[in-house]
Amino acid sequence: MPDTDLSGLGRDARHLRLDTFVRLRWLAITGQSAAVVGAQFGLGLPLPFGWCFLVIATSSWLNLALRIRFPASYRLSDDSAALLLAFDIVQLAALLFLTGGLQNPFSLLFLAPVLISATALPPERTLALGLLAVGLATLLALVHRPLPWFADGRIELPFLYVSGVWTAILLGTAFTGVYAWRVAEETRLLAQALAATELVLAREQHLSQLDGLAAAAAHELGTPLGTIMVVTKELIRQLGPTASPAVAEDLNLLREQVDRCRGILGKLTSLDGDGAGAGFLETVTFSHLVEELVAPQRALGAGLDVSSAGDGPEPACRRNPGVMFGLANILDNAVDFAEARVSVEGRWSAERVWIEIRDDGPGFSSEVLLRAGEPYVTTRSHDRPQSGETVGAGLGLGLFIAKTLIERSGAQLALMNVAAPDAHGAVVRVSWARHIFERGAVPRHSPELNIRPPLPPRDVVPI
Repeated sequence: MPDTDLSGLGRDARHLRLDTFVRLRWLAITGQSAAVVGAQFGLGLPLPFGWCFLVIATSSWLNLALRIRFPASYRLSDDSAALLLAFDIVQLAALLFLTGGLQNPFSLLFLAPVLISATALPPERTLALGLLAVGLATLLALVHRPLPWFADGRIELPFLYVSGVWTAILLGTAFTGVYAWRVAEETRLLAQALAATELVLAREQHLSQLDGLAAAAAHELGTPLGTIMVVTKELIRQLGPTASPAVAEDLNLLREQVDRCRGILGKLTSLDGDGAGAGFLETVTFSHLVEELVAPQRALGAGLDVSSAGDGPEPACRRNPGVMFGLANILDNAVDFAEARVSVEGRWSAERVWIEIRDDGPGFSSEVLLRAGEPYVTTRSHDRPQSGETVGAGLGLGLFIAKTLIERSGAQLALMNVAAPDAHGAVVRVSWARHIFERGAVPRHSPELNIRPPLPPRDVVPI
């Protein structure tokens, strides 16, 4: 599978389609037109009708120009989206200037563009739009046309009320902007982290499928290889007595290589997922799982203390690439942060099976312990070297991915620090209920061994 740049997920998640802005603006144009027409002809209020519709028409012209210039699927950059939202704020301010300024109850619509920006744009763009909205609201509090009213009267709201509306716009812009940005950011980060997890799973499943592909290739290659074997035997039979030493040597070499290929294909065929022994080959004992987990670190010379013991018969499980990836990720972190030694203990009882990974490093920070399992919570400082390039490395996704993959198997993951006064370090415990851990595993004994009953004593003969 090709490498995936996870940083691109964050960029693409923010970019909204132009069609979204155009549709929202058509909705605003419809509402503004209905309000102006209803006030002018329904209520009989003396509005500057022509000027109001000229301001509304500018939004319509912009929408038509965007529709003609760009396709509906076009995604806006942050700057372009901010400029379009700034235009909407200015257009609304111009319409409010003609219809009473902040005395107009529709002045609270200043919050709408800021809210959209908070959910889709970076915080600095939202801050700029919020300042623009508050600045124009301040200007409208001081300078505006009179609020349209019935012909037989005139209404002038006190400045204290207008100040209250300005304060409401200011606080509403700040509160809704921060709140919407926080909620949208958490949702976006969670979606990106889940996407990264799915990429990891797909990569591991791709590797686990290679056995099946190899078995299928063995089946397909079996027929032409058999033909080559028959032709080789015929050539040896016909040319053997009269062949020169060089030709005889080549024929013998060809037969040996064909036999070798048949042996290799036989091994690959035994891994076929449709074969009778496929489930047995996919089953691994708990101690073997622990050894398979620590083998790569031993090859790199890491200091490891490994033990595996328990009460009763040893449990076995089906091979799970996701679980192995998650455990390997946790072990990699333990090795990276350990000062000298890392211990991996596998234990089992009649009810539970668990693996405990312990290091003698600085331990987990309080933030990690409080937010364990959330995406983008990293245990690495920015200047700490990485042990290798993995999916999501350095983004704070490692623990999230490991927890997600492990818990999909029915396990529970617990993080803690060493509680002894004279020791320090981090402890990660992964535990399963035994019946869940052994689910789908094939017994490690061969059922064919007990098919034939033992011979009776009278049938025993001396050798």
